[in-house]
Amino acid sequence: MTDVHKLAQEIIDGRRITREDDLSIFLACDLKELCEGADRIRSALVGEKVDLCSIINGRSGRCPEDCKYCAQSAHHHTNCEIYDFLPEEKIVEACRLHENEGVDRFSIVTAGRTLTGEEFEKAIHAYETMARDCKIELCASMGFLNAEQLHRLHKAGVTSYHHNIETSKRNFPNICTTHTYEQKMKTLKLVKAEGMCACSGGIIGMGETWEDRLDMAISLAELGIDSIPLNALMPIKGTPLENQAPLTEAEILRTIAFFRYINPEANIRLAAGRALMERDGERAFRSGASATITGNMLTTAARTTIRSDKKMLAALGRDVSPTWER
Repeated sequence: MTDVHKLAQEIIDGRRITREDDLSIFLACDLKELCEGADRIRSALVGEKVDLCSIINGRSGRCPEDCKYCAQSAHHHTNCEIYDFLPEEKIVEACRLHENEGVDRFSIVTAGRTLTGEEFEKAIHAYETMARDCKIELCASMGFLNAEQLHRLHKAGVTSYHHNIETSKRNFPNICTTHTYEQKMKTLKLVKAEGMCACSGGIIGMGETWEDRLDMAISLAELGIDSIPLNALMPIKGTPLENQAPLTEAEILRTIAFFRYINPEANIRLAAGRALMERDGERAFRSGASATITGNMLTTAARTTIRSDKKMLAALGRDVSPTWER
């Protein structure tokens, strides 16, 4: 038995990777063996269910933060759509569409540092409506909310809150200067304290090192994050990272696999960048991934995307029946 297969069995048996461990094994080992071990861990500790989530961009553009990868930052010159908080009818319509397609959870995502005032009240009312009229699980991604706001969302029916740390603590100032890594961590601790599912991951391919990726995986494990979205950078014209070279599929798969070893019981969720992999990332679901973001707001294409995802996952023997149906 090779070292990574032995390590996979140890993790299945209860061992957990920490900062004190030699993490270089994940960078030096054979990729195929690493992915096989990650898939064994996923099967044993998470199971065959693939968690499908979908999002709607509830408020777009004019973000005061300067995150280098983001089309919605007011610091960059992109063709980003700009609009205020959407009417509740559009949000609820999208929620019902995704519920009808058998997605597990639905999230309102808003651009900006945080959602406050009248727009936050509109969000609360929209969630109350969805919680009353729909069965789908509800998630939110609204920036740096405080404990009271998180509690109000929770009471309104939101069970999961998303807030990416984006990269390692060391690399974070290279990506954003208008808020800090520590502020990100504080928000996630508030989410955990509220008793909500904590969803946090980041973006790879922004010029970080392999050690930065490992550090991000360890930091998320230390926080006890439940759902980890992994994005591979898709460079956007008009952002400082527009000329960044795209990652290879092998680089993405190695990252997904060691995230599984380090976060064995979390949902490792494919997000942006699936187009960089063959067949929309089919191999990633055999390399430790157990969840994905699917669909695309209110377009007809969204239904096709969800259905093709479910067809592909079912062919892999995975369970795509919605959690709320059980």
